[in-house]
Formats: sequence, C-alpha cells, structure tokens
Amino acid sequence: MQNWIALAIAGLFLAACATVTDVETDDRRVSDRERMADEDWSEQRLEEARARGLDPSDPFISALMDDPEGPLSRQTVYFDFDRSEIRNEDMPVIEAHARFLSGHPDRRMTIEGHTDERGSREYNLALGERRAEAVKRIMVLNGVDEDQLEVTSYGEENPVALGSNEEAWQQNRRAELIYRQ
Repeated sequence: MQNWIALAIAGLFLAACATVTDVETDDRRVSDRERMADEDWSEQRLEEARARGLDPSDPFISALMDDPEGPLSRQTVYFDFDRSEIRNEDMPVIEAHARFLSGHPDRRMTIEGHTDERGSREYNLALGERRAEAVKRIMVLNGVDEDQLEVTSYGEENPVALGSNEEAWQQNRRAELIYRQ
C-alpha cells in the first residue's frame, strides 16, 4: 500500500512538473511568435516606407511612419466617380503632408492621379491629371513650394484593385502621394 501511495505522489509530482514545463514552453512559444510578428511588422513597415520613397533610417520619417493612425501614414486620397474635388475627410491628410513638405524643403513628392477603368483612355488620363492637380493645389495653398511637387497621371493604367465592380472602381479612383529624395 505504501508503494502505491509513494507511486501516486511521484506521479502527481511528475504531472505538476510537466504542466509547469508545458506552460513555460507555451509562454516561450507565444513570446517567440510575438517577437516574430513584431519583426515581420517592422520589416513590413520598412518595406512600405521604402516603397513610398522614404528613408526609414531617417529618425523623423521613422517616427512618422511608426504611427499607423497618423495622417502621414496615409498616402492615398480617394475621389468620387467622375470627380476631381477633394473630399472633406481627405483634407487633414493632404494638409499634414503639406506641413511636412513645407517644413522639409529638401523633400520632393510625386502626386499620381488614377481613375477606374470606365471612360476612354484620353478621358481617364485627363481626369487622373485633374485629380493630381487638385491635391497639388491644396498643398501649394498650405505652403508647399511648387518645385517640390510633380504631377503625373496614369489614368486607368495602374489599378490597385482588379475587377469591374463598384468596390474595385472606388479603390482605383485615387491620387497617390509618393515621396522621393
């Protein structure tokens, strides 16, 4: 009987040790996963910054890009169908980029105008240019030197969303704000 009690106590002890080890292992796994997710996130943010023409090693740029809720993290302005007027909700984004550019005269930006697939090629090129010019006008009114800005239109040539439906068209009616040195 004493052997059974000793064996049961030993079994409980081993089970308790195994549970602690599993918890520690699980914690370590979670910690490793979080660390890998943070590294992936950081690398993704760096790639996004590079794609936008920003130097991620610049501490000021890095700080701006690290705030995903900040207005500078958004570099796309959307438009209504067949329109080139800036929406009220997009004004803070454009004004934030204008403040940034006017405070950094060594920085340059290309404003790319885009349209959805509807309309002729010539019409879409002209509409994309009107959209980019509308963004440029707001930036200049907010203190950006015109020499810092370049406008180009791709019309319907570079869609971000493929498809012939309203969801895709909404994403393609845009102006993109691309920083360059």
